[in-house]
Amino acid sequence: MTNDAAKLILRLTVGIMMLFHGLDKIINGIGGVKHLTTASGLPEFLAYGVYVGEIVVPILILLGAYARIASLVLAFNMVLAIFLAYGNSLLTLGKHGAPVFELPFLYLIMSILIFMLGSGKYALNSK
Repeated sequence: MTNDAAKLILRLTVGIMMLFHGLDKIINGIGGVKHLTTASGLPEFLAYGVYVGEIVVPILILLGAYARIASLVLAFNMVLAIFLAYGNSLLTLGKHGAPVFELPFLYLIMSILIFMLGSGKYALNSK
């Protein structure tokens, strides 16, 4: 039971917190993401993938519906976020001494953990 509860807490934490990022994109738009995408030489339409990575995927993770697949999509989204937003400053430390890409890196690691652990029994499709 403890393992399943821990998996649920992990899923809820990642899903809820990432969903806040997605809601921000709905409210304020994705101009910043478009800029980062085009500045890296990628087509602008790829920026719209942020809606999948920060809205659809977190909802699937929250529900435990195909959470392993969804967590891989989130991991890919976080790798892109790290390299697009922090690619030139990966070795830079922030004002509190942590790497500047600390937050997306934590989401990356937690999404990998969800992939490795699965949803647990408190999920729509528990496996």
